Amino acid sequence: MPDSPLAQTVAALQPRARAELTELVAFKSVADFAQFPKSESEAAARWIVDALRAEDFQDVAVLDTPDGTQSVYGFLPGPAGAPTVLLYAHYDVQPPLDEDAWISPPFELTERDGRWYGRGTADCKGGLIMHLTALRALKEHGGIPVNVKVIAEGSEEQGTGGLERYAEAHPELLTADAIIIGDSGNFRAGVPTVTATLRGMTMVRVQVDTLEGNLHSGQFGGAAPDALAALIRILDSLRAEDGSTTVHGLPADAGWEGLQYPEEDFRKDAKVLDGVELIGTGSIADRLWARPAVTVLGIDCPPVVGATPSVHAGARALVSLRVPPGTDAAEATELLAAHLEGAAPWGARVAVEQVGQGQPFRADTSSPAYASMAEALREAYDGKEMQTSGLGGSIPLCNTLAGLYPDSEILLIGLSEPEAQIHAVNESVSPEELERLSLAEALFLRGYAESRR
Repeated sequence: MPDSPLAQTVAALQPRARAELTELVAFKSVADFAQFPKSESEAAARWIVDALRAEDFQDVAVLDTPDGTQSVYGFLPGPAGAPTVLLYAHYDVQPPLDEDAWISPPFELTERDGRWYGRGTADCKGGLIMHLTALRALKEHGGIPVNVKVIAEGSEEQGTGGLERYAEAHPELLTADAIIIGDSGNFRAGVPTVTATLRGMTMVRVQVDTLEGNLHSGQFGGAAPDALAALIRILDSLRAEDGSTTVHGLPADAGWEGLQYPEEDFRKDAKVLDGVELIGTGSIADRLWARPAVTVLGIDCPPVVGATPSVHAGARALVSLRVPPGTDAAEATELLAAHLEGAAPWGARVAVEQVGQGQPFRADTSSPAYASMAEALREAYDGKEMQTSGLGGSIPLCNTLAGLYPDSEILLIGLSEPEAQIHAVNESVSPEELERLSLAEALFLRGYAESRR
C-alpha cells in the first residue's frame, strides 16, 4: 500500500469499515419479499440513512420506488463551483441459496484466510462502505473537494427496475458531472480495473401445460404428453451441441477486443471440475463479455423426495438471458419468447411472461474522468496501470443514467473480483481490495476536482 498521509488515514479507517460492514451484512435484505421479510430491507435502509446523516449529508431521504422497494438518497455539498459526483451502491443482496453449503453463516461477517465472508460483503454492501471510507478519509485531509450525491438502491438484484423508474420520474435528483457505480470489480485481486461494458439481461417465466391434471404414469404414460418432458425439450433447444446459446434471430458471434481471460485462469476461478469441458466457442472474453448467454435459473416440478408416478400436467421455469452491448434487451426478450414458444413439442401450450429486463451498457473510457481514475488507481495500486474489461453481469441503472444525463461520465469500479464468488455460497471480500479501492476513490475525487478547475 502507498504510504501517503491519505493512504495512512484510509488504513486507519479499516477497523471501522469492518465493523460497519458487519452490521450491514447482518440485515437479510433480499428484495424477494415472498421469501424474506420486507422489514429486513427497511432496517438496512434506515441504517444507511443514519450513516449518511452522521456524515452531515443533507436532504437524506428514503425513496419509495415503484417496485415496492426503497432506495436511500443523500447530498453532501462541496465548495462553491465544484463538480458533482454521484456515488452508487446497492444494499439488497442475492438469497443465500443453500445455507448448509456456507462454511460460516451467510448473514454473519466472518474472517477466514484473510477474507471477510458474508452475503453482500462484495456485492454490494461493501461498495457502500467503500464510498463512506473514501469520504471520511478526505474529510481528514482538507475536506471533500466535490459535491457528493449518494444513492443506495434496494432492488438491483431483483431487476425489477424500481430505481430506474423513480429516476425517470425525478430526473433532477441524480444529476451529476461524474457517476461512480461501485458495483463491478477488478479483473483479479490486485489488478486495478474499470469496467467498460455490461451485458444487459432479460428474465422470463415460461409455463408449459399439456393436460387438465396429472395422470398415473402406468395407466397413461407413453401416450399422454408430459409437460415436464416438454419443458426439458424446450429448454434444451436454447443451447447448441457445444453449449453455445442459440436463440433464433439473436447474433452470437461477436468478439471482444482488449483484456483477455486465459482459459486456465477461468477454469480455476469458476471451479470447473476436472474433466468437465467449458461450453461455447471463441475466447473466454468473447463468451463472457461480447455474446449472449442463457441460464435456466429454476424449474418448478416435484422434488425427488415424495415424487409420485405421474405424467405431469404442467411445469414452469425461470430463464435468464444476458445480452451484450449492441443488442436491444427488449428485442432480445421478443426473440427469446418466440423461440420458447416455437420450440414446444407435441402442441404443448406455452406461455411466456417477462419478469425483469435491463439494457446493456458501454462506457466512454476516453472521457476526462477516466484519466483521473487511471491516475488514482495507479497510485492506490503501487504503480500498476489501470486495465479495462467487460462484465458479464447487468446493472440496469447504468443505461437509465446514461439516457437521462448524456453529458455525465460514468465509471464502474468495485469489489467483485473472481475470488469474491458473488451470487454463490461463501461470498467474500478482500479487505485489501476494500482498502485500496477506498483510497483510489478518494484520490479520484481529489484529482477530478482539480481537473475541473
